[in-house]
Amino acid sequence: MSPLLKEIRHNPLLWLLAFVPVLFAAAKFDPQAHTLLFVLSVLAIVPLAALLSHATESVAAKTGDAVGSLLNATLGNLTELVIALTALSAGEYMLVKASIAGALVTNTLFMLGASFLLGGLKYHTQEFNRISARTQTSMLFLATVALLIPSLVAKVDVSANIFNQMLSLGLAVLLIVTYGLSMLFSLKTHRELFVSAEYSEEGEAPWSLGLALSTLAAITVMVALVSEIFVESVQKAAETFGMTPAFVGFIVVALVGAAAEMASSFSAARKNRLDLSVGIALGSASQIALFVAPVLVIVSYFIGPSPMDLQFWPGAVVMIFIATLTAFLITSNGRSAWFGGVLLLMVYLIFAMTLYLLPPRIQ
Repeated sequence: MSPLLKEIRHNPLLWLLAFVPVLFAAAKFDPQAHTLLFVLSVLAIVPLAALLSHATESVAAKTGDAVGSLLNATLGNLTELVIALTALSAGEYMLVKASIAGALVTNTLFMLGASFLLGGLKYHTQEFNRISARTQTSMLFLATVALLIPSLVAKVDVSANIFNQMLSLGLAVLLIVTYGLSMLFSLKTHRELFVSAEYSEEGEAPWSLGLALSTLAAITVMVALVSEIFVESVQKAAETFGMTPAFVGFIVVALVGAAAEMASSFSAARKNRLDLSVGIALGSASQIALFVAPVLVIVSYFIGPSPMDLQFWPGAVVMIFIATLTAFLITSNGRSAWFGGVLLLMVYLIFAMTLYLLPPRIQ
């Protein structure tokens, strides 16, 4: 355990781990202090995300960037899944859908854009596997089509609720099958196409695989527990800060839920491991679109007050489509510079500003 303790001792950011027990104590003794719990949960997630980042990089050093980015996206998306399941059981479908849409847009625009910017400020240009990026953005386009159809049906026939539920369930199954086939394609039958671009190795020696995996498991559990407190306090805290439910779900919940993945993606970009950064950002987005969202539709039949469908408000579908198109254009040549990151971030800020000033009307 000495490498782990050494990392905590020499990294001031990890000293914020002290907020984790403080958060749990505050949640136990004063569960109604929503604003305080909201602030403490954000402070607790930051060092957990940083520690998860270091463990992920160690795993990627042993297994390769493709497996490392997939593992990070999967573990990171557990946070979004816990948040969504908590909101789903409470019947907060607007928050669930806003967090799904927000996670897709946050990963494809904010996380990818900030990674390109941070990496580009250190390196003149960076290279990554464009086939991998193209595959991920193609899957995101498929998910956008699946979200568009229920919304169009609802616009044409306002009495199509039962049909939309059946259609959404069928689409959920198709998306999950597609995601499974994509894993078979990228990790088995055509894995040679997803080999990482060369990068310059720098930094300290990675942890052992055993230490990295055990740290990943432990931190993932801690992030899930902290996220549960976060989602219980965020709505009340949002009212204090004057934020609308749509803005909370699309921006705040998405950013906090992706904190662990962002830490890994940003760190990898600064170390010129852009394949890992792109794999985490786009891989996480495609996993949410083709696996997490469909699973939530299926699970809603068992834990929700009523089945959830894939009918998103039109503005969300448009934002997801624009985010997917923008990510495809920026990543099409397999090279990046800091200005590409700026363009992605500007599109994200346009969406955030629009939602904050003019929130969509959601049923």
